[in-house]
Amino acid sequence: MRQVLTNEQRNTKRIVGLDFGLRRIGVAISDATQTLASPLTVLRPLDQTHGLRLVVAEIKKLIDQDDGVAGIVLGFPMFLDGTPNKMTRHVQAFAELLRTRLHLPVFFQDERLSSHEADSRLASHEKNWRVRKDRLDAAAAAVILQDYLDGLAS
Repeated sequence: MRQVLTNEQRNTKRIVGLDFGLRRIGVAISDATQTLASPLTVLRPLDQTHGLRLVVAEIKKLIDQDDGVAGIVLGFPMFLDGTPNKMTRHVQAFAELLRTRLHLPVFFQDERLSSHEADSRLASHEKNWRVRKDRLDAAAAAVILQDYLDGLAS
C-alpha cells in the first residue's frame, strides 16, 4: 500500500529523497510543487550514528529554508524478486530513527535498479567513471524520489 502525504502537506513543501548506504548517503530534494526531484549532495558517514547525525543536520537546514520539508522518501532495498536483502533491516531502523528525530513522515520507495538508472543518466553527460561515482548516490536518491513523486501524480 502506498503511503501518501496529507492534503496540507501536498504541493506546499518539498520532499527529501534518500539513498541510504553504510558508506554513502545520497540526498535529493523536490521542488515545492512536488513535481521534480533534483540531486542535492552525497554524505559520507564514518558509521551509522554519524550518518544519522549528518542526515538530520542536512534535513534541518532544508526545513529552515522558505519551502520547508513535508516528508522524507527513503529508498527501500530489495532483491530483484522483491524479497528483503541485507540492507533492508538497516533502512527500516534508519527510517524509524528519522521519524523520531525529525517528526516528519518517512515513506519507502522501491529502489531496485535506481543506481543503474542513475549511472546511465550520468553517463550520458559525463564519461569519466570517477567523476560519475562522486555524484552517483545523489543521482540515485533523485531517481528514487522522482519515482515516488510520479506515483503521487497518478
